[in-house]
Amino acid sequence: MTYKSITLRRGKEESLMRFHPWVFSGAIAQVQDDIEEGDLVTVYAHDGQLLGNGHFQIGSIAVRMLTFDDTPIDEGFYADRLLQAYRVRQALNLMRNDNNAFRLVHGEGDFLPGLVIDIYGHTAVLQAHSPGMHFARNIIAQALTQLPQGLVRNVYYKSETTLPYKAQLDPQNEYIIGQFDTDIAMENGMRFHVDWLKGQKTGFFVDQRENRSLLERYAEGRRVLNMFCYTGGFSFYALRGGARSVHSVDSSTKAIRLTDENVALNFDNEHRHQSFAEDAFKFLDNITPGDYDLMILDPPAFAKHKSALKNALVGYRRLNAKAFEKIAPGGILFTFSCSQAVNKEQFRLAVFSAAAQSRRRVRILHQLTQPADHPVNIYHPEGEYLKGLVLQVE
Repeated sequence: MTYKSITLRRGKEESLMRFHPWVFSGAIAQVQDDIEEGDLVTVYAHDGQLLGNGHFQIGSIAVRMLTFDDTPIDEGFYADRLLQAYRVRQALNLMRNDNNAFRLVHGEGDFLPGLVIDIYGHTAVLQAHSPGMHFARNIIAQALTQLPQGLVRNVYYKSETTLPYKAQLDPQNEYIIGQFDTDIAMENGMRFHVDWLKGQKTGFFVDQRENRSLLERYAEGRRVLNMFCYTGGFSFYALRGGARSVHSVDSSTKAIRLTDENVALNFDNEHRHQSFAEDAFKFLDNITPGDYDLMILDPPAFAKHKSALKNALVGYRRLNAKAFEKIAPGGILFTFSCSQAVNKEQFRLAVFSAAAQSRRRVRILHQLTQPADHPVNIYHPEGEYLKGLVLQVE
């Protein structure tokens, strides 16, 4: 099989020799004349050495590498990579009677850059982050239905907001295979509604599964405030953990409605829970210091690109400073950043600065990250996007 060709500048092959899966536009010396967005390409060093195959796109990241040899990118390639990803999740024991929600493919971490697949019951929600994966969506969907134990029956394609707008692909969110059967999935015995049709990301944040379980162990007898609650994941784990009260806050009335539905799905007539559709900073400003002794700060990404880094760090400092000001003595704070542009050290420094501003004694109890079904390719450290700290505040 012959692909379009790209030749790199002298010395720019070094990152590919170290298996980094991105080729930046500035590294390219020559591009085949008739190349188009999403084409399969073979990348060569300046001396003609074949470096591998990948997907071409217009932008800063010009090629996302799928192989570092001449392996063809065909139906067999996708079937093999998906099966490998499945076996990893099987080894992690994520497919159980009390758990049927997890990430099956995490882009570069599963050696399929530009592709994300989350599983909810028998439905796979497929997101393309590159034109190449968009064009391969039907092949990928068919391969998903061939996974063992009939794992996937329905494949929903949800890429309207994830593909580069300059590609002008006009993707449609739709079922590629199967149809809607249920929107209820299960995580560690907790049931929840998943809105993959109109919700954020693929409909639920499966990357916080293990961190929610950790919070459950701290919840007993505590007054819990779950900021940026989205559909209430941390809230219903806190309730199961024996929290005295749980307040869920999100600026989206739709998210609050889903939170209330999820609480009702797991608990009958739950009087301990209240929800508020309100801006997070406004809500924090209006509470009395000491009202809560367990807080969760899990905001949406403050920085999606490096250009927003400075403002993002100001936002994290401001948000955490407000939490340190309000949390009760002896309280526990779960605080997170999902901004890929913010690294661990920068996030920790922002939280440190907020703690110093409060002049309170603060201990780090846990340093958190994404779970094992969101693996990080060792050659692509940029894939470590979720950072979290669990702090005890005197």
